[in-house]
Amino acid sequence: MPIASLHLHFVRRVTCPGGRRKVDFFDTRLSGFLLEVRASGGKTYYQRYRDPRGRERQFRIGAADVLTLSEARRKGRRILAEALLGDDPQVRRQALRETPRLREFVIGQYLPFVRNTKRSWRTDETVFRIHILPSIGRLSLDEVSSAHVADLLRKMRARGYASGTTNRVIVLLRFAFNLAKKWGVPGALENPASCFMTEPDVCRQRFLSREEVQRLTAALDSDENQIAAKAIKLLLLTGARRNEITHARWECVDWRNNTLVVPVSKTGRPRVITLNAAAMDLLRSIKPIQGNPFIFPSEVTGRPCPSLHFPWSRIRRRSGLLSVRLHDLRHSFASFLVNNGVSLYVVQGLLGHTQPRMTQRYAHLAQETLIAAAEVVGAVIGAAAISDRPRSAS
Repeated sequence: MPIASLHLHFVRRVTCPGGRRKVDFFDTRLSGFLLEVRASGGKTYYQRYRDPRGRERQFRIGAADVLTLSEARRKGRRILAEALLGDDPQVRRQALRETPRLREFVIGQYLPFVRNTKRSWRTDETVFRIHILPSIGRLSLDEVSSAHVADLLRKMRARGYASGTTNRVIVLLRFAFNLAKKWGVPGALENPASCFMTEPDVCRQRFLSREEVQRLTAALDSDENQIAAKAIKLLLLTGARRNEITHARWECVDWRNNTLVVPVSKTGRPRVITLNAAAMDLLRSIKPIQGNPFIFPSEVTGRPCPSLHFPWSRIRRRSGLLSVRLHDLRHSFASFLVNNGVSLYVVQGLLGHTQPRMTQRYAHLAQETLIAAAEVVGAVIGAAAISDRPRSAS
């Protein structure tokens, strides 16, 4: 264990003695500071210290052809100071090396976990893939800050995303970082999304008029992707949720009772969709694909279309209904029922709502129907009063 007064000239000139693979020269000025000289000609600075348990550790500072001797000594002193205060620099460095990037954590740990615990895991995957990972996925977990999250949300709002979408980003990031912290993932010490409050969702309801339904139906009947078009038409005919139709299987159709069984609905329980005559005719017009259990499989993958995004964008553009969302077909189904005098209780059953308050959003439509009916009486009485007025002599 040679000891030397390390200085610039010594570092430049010293070589490894013949017959040895390497040799360590310990500095006379700084305890534990050494220069490793290898037979290959490489030279590296190290600092030895004792960890909080009293074990001797060695920290690699850097190559002598990259760092100056004074820079290496300053780093060595910091390492000794940290060790003296009870912090093990080697453990901290190892933790930094083991800290995954956000993208690696999401793909390697988060998504495999939620696939088995969340029915909506595909939504999580989509939000991460489209909104979160392109922006901050390259950052390590300990590098993602509240400022990064704030910048992501600001850009999303500037691009016109609604509060429902930005809220989902906040909730998803908060949940993912909480899991990382719970699992002890290196670098997951703080939750960068914990300080953000979700905004009130904008409850936007768009109802189709009869004329708009005619335009939409014409666009659906002429669309080149009839599998997607018929799935969309069935949404309008049944008021079902998108996944209840896109994931529907032939075995779940009860041809005798005119129903479609959803084994697991949004509530986590089975539900039965009532099929009217038009819906039954639509299903009869579809030719099942040999060996494929799905009613509306993708022409490319044979699996259910995950979102119907592209065909719906094309169809609503052709029908001049750019402001209509796919979910508005469900609202329109409810409005047609309520405006034709069907009770909210029956509408609740047809929509599969477990809570009456969910259906109560359509109560104003019922009130409008009642007002319109009352106006009929007013018009009749008003006309009768006019006819009873005495005519003036000509």
